[in-house]
Amino acid sequence: MNERMQAVEITAFGPPEALRLAERPRPVPGAGELLIRVGASGINRPDVLQRKGHYPAPPGASDLPGLEVAGTVEAGDAQALAAAGLALGDRVCALVAGGGYAQWCVAPVAQCLPVPAGLSDVEAACLPETFFTVWSNVFDRGRLQAGETLLVHGGTSGIGVTAIQLARARGATVIVTAGSDDKCAACLALGAHHAINYRTHDFVAEVQRITGGRGADVILDMVAGDYVGREIGCLADDGRIVIIAVQGGTRAQIDAGAVLRRRLVITGSTLRQRPEAFKAQIAAALRREVWPLLESGTIRPVVHSVFAAAEAARAHALMESSQHVGKIVLTWST
Repeated sequence: MNERMQAVEITAFGPPEALRLAERPRPVPGAGELLIRVGASGINRPDVLQRKGHYPAPPGASDLPGLEVAGTVEAGDAQALAAAGLALGDRVCALVAGGGYAQWCVAPVAQCLPVPAGLSDVEAACLPETFFTVWSNVFDRGRLQAGETLLVHGGTSGIGVTAIQLARARGATVIVTAGSDDKCAACLALGAHHAINYRTHDFVAEVQRITGGRGADVILDMVAGDYVGREIGCLADDGRIVIIAVQGGTRAQIDAGAVLRRRLVITGSTLRQRPEAFKAQIAAALRREVWPLLESGTIRPVVHSVFAAAEAARAHALMESSQHVGKIVLTWST
């Protein structure tokens, strides 16, 4: 058995060209882990940050980029597999803390889910990072309920297309922002009720107009910076802002008085550093609440582009251009 594999590694912090195919030892699963022969690897914005040197892998994780994979279980902890209802040869998708850009990847069994019936590895590789993130932040931290209104910034991102579909499927009204009329149209086609071109319209005024002055109950914010102060102006009383990225910067000025008077919540989270037990709880909720929606076709992964692993640099360049709608995926042959 060949104990080596191909992987995409970061040769130096910098532009997309810093990504190169290399040969690495094949990882070995430990207690509570399984080994996946990877068919496809999802690309996410944190991978770009890691490539630039701004988002290091947590202690003990692979230095290879990649936070989600889909493929076939090839080996693993037999007891943990049985407890999870999985077996050798099963097709799974997994959330990992690193190492996803490789032909083989080790993942905690608790962070693996069966590939929903009818989905390919490419489609399944779109699921873990975005679905874990949206569930944890919109529904757990943000407590979005049926009948409430969700505002999503960056509606055509991988996170955005997931949040649109999940929130609508669970009975919420969805408003999104996007950077062009074409992107707004794509969000509406995916199920958003309203789409705001933030380049041509003031999203605060538009949200107030759309909601008749009530405001949004939950805001999923991937921008932060000066957006946070503006978001307070388009929240309903008792509203919640959930920050999951800081593309607009880490500092914000807010009206603290409005937070007090209107009982607002400003919160946020990251997922990569959280313990396995926390991620296992999200996985269980997804399998119970969301996987049936995927298998019925009520919601679906949105694949924008697929690249061979050797073209990882091109895939990252597309991610940074923000011209995509949905997910960008790498494929492997083993």
